[in-house]
Amino acid sequence: MQSKQPILQLTHVSKVFGGSRALRDVAFELTRGEVHCIAGENGSGKSTLIKIITGVYTPEPGAEIVFEGRRFDSLTPVTARQLGVQVIWQDLALFPEMTVAENIAFEMNLSRRPRWVRYDTMRAQAQETLQRLGFALDLDKPLRDLTIAQRQIVAICRALVAEAKIVFMDEPTASLTQTETTALMDVVRRLSEQDIAVVFVSHRLAEVLEISERVTVLRDGLRVGVFPTGEMTQTRLTELMTGKTINHEVRAQDRSDAPVVLEVRGLSRDAEYEDVSFEIRRGEILGITGLLGAGRTELASTLFGLTQPDSGAIRLDGRALALRSNQQAIEAGIAYVSEDRLALGLIQRQAIADNIAITVLDELEERLRLLSGKRKSNLVQDWISRLSIKVDKAEDAVSTLSGGNQQRVVLAKWLATNPKVLILDSPTVGVDVGARAGIFEIVRGLAESGMAILMISDEIPETYYNADRILHMRGGRIVGSYAPVAADIADIELAVNA
Repeated sequence: MQSKQPILQLTHVSKVFGGSRALRDVAFELTRGEVHCIAGENGSGKSTLIKIITGVYTPEPGAEIVFEGRRFDSLTPVTARQLGVQVIWQDLALFPEMTVAENIAFEMNLSRRPRWVRYDTMRAQAQETLQRLGFALDLDKPLRDLTIAQRQIVAICRALVAEAKIVFMDEPTASLTQTETTALMDVVRRLSEQDIAVVFVSHRLAEVLEISERVTVLRDGLRVGVFPTGEMTQTRLTELMTGKTINHEVRAQDRSDAPVVLEVRGLSRDAEYEDVSFEIRRGEILGITGLLGAGRTELASTLFGLTQPDSGAIRLDGRALALRSNQQAIEAGIAYVSEDRLALGLIQRQAIADNIAITVLDELEERLRLLSGKRKSNLVQDWISRLSIKVDKAEDAVSTLSGGNQQRVVLAKWLATNPKVLILDSPTVGVDVGARAGIFEIVRGLAESGMAILMISDEIPETYYNADRILHMRGGRIVGSYAPVAADIADIELAVNA
């Protein structure tokens, strides 16, 4: 790192919102072609720092920003883009109805004066940029038809068209499978080889240590320090981010004597999963892991009544189920926390209270089918208290909460239905390490109370340390079964990634 030339240096950066200080005298340095990570819990100041660098926020007086030797007190979004600073936010900020070529070459058409759109030039520019990264996409395909991983590539290509010198990636792997994540890591390395600096923000600490050369750790608006990742471990990084030690230990328990709650036998659905059989007992956490195309989420959709199997049987408390809708699943006692919290788990613009109560509106009715405000308020406050959801007012939009607290709201929404079976599909996507530990404490508590839990995750450590049993899916089939108390995590990772 000493031989590389700094492209960006910030000193004495502070930011105050109302009476709250989001950043306090923070320094940050980035060298040309470096892959650098910013790590910290939600609320640590990561997003605020990025928005100051990109000109969205103005720092408090006294800050100094040096970009390639040029000094600034602050930047504007226009200035930052002209300097070559690009951000790929978690929601990607692309246009779903436009084609791949139009999205990649979008900035070619930005001008103070109207002008004709040159589609041949746009296509040529898009094709050249894709080839630069070693990818091939249908240029005429609408963005809405692409996978999340392919959209990530489009967003990166758009940054390259804008002649990016620094690319910030905010939680780029939050919605990606392990296979897609590996491919994205290769893209990040290619950008670095082309002398483009990449700032990687992720709650997945293994990725932070794998991809970056240095990591800047923020906590409560302060810079804890800058550390070479070659000398860092996940445990030490967690301690730096949270200020406390989080124990990683196997918590599996033997539930073989408990009664079976959910039984699946020979379940098959064409092109999705085949001959799947398992059971979950009372108080048990069953983990399912596997790579892209394993059929995990497709299986969960069937168990929640969103799709129907071609063959096989599902039994709940010994009674056969023939679910034709998610409403029937809810009525039977099955709840489902989907992997896409932003699109499927929450109504972002609605109040926290509305999101919690939405699954049990019928139970909150009084005479004339009018909603009882008192019952709703009592329900909401009860779950906010029980799950320790950090809110200012229950009437605030759920989008104002951190990722960890949003996930607790999703849990509250489904726990309000008093389910017998809780399906958790990638429950910690976009949730920081401290909040993850809190969520798993809640999950373990639910199991202790007798709930049967199916936990799906492509992060093997999550299932290893928090599930009682682990099933490995590949190509739609169950191909392995492990007891964490008897198996080594390295052996499971080797089998899954083989």
